[in-house]
Amino acid sequence: MTKKKESDSRDFALSAAKIAQERNCKDITVMDLTGKSPATDFFVIATGTSDRQMRTVIDEISALAKDEGIVRFGQAGYEQGRWILADFVDVVIHVFDDEYRHYYDLELLWGDAEHIKID
Repeated sequence: MTKKKESDSRDFALSAAKIAQERNCKDITVMDLTGKSPATDFFVIATGTSDRQMRTVIDEISALAKDEGIVRFGQAGYEQGRWILADFVDVVIHVFDDEYRHYYDLELLWGDAEHIKID
């Protein structure tokens, strides 16, 4: 991956995290998986307080991606609103409810990944 592409992906991941933060999600983390995952470079993980809030966060992140010319590869869990995943290839967004966040514990699964501070 080129430094420019990695920087763009990192910037998008941080912007997505800020959207989650502005919409009052909790326990927001950005994980750098560059060189650790063959599938993606960054995870953004957040916990929502309601299915409506979780959908709004995903909708706003998707709108940001569209504005920036980033194509969403796929999305899952939108209707159920327990764990919504939006795959932008280099950045994967996970918005969980409390129960699913604790059950799947992605931070433990990817424990060796660097956590990036959200300003």
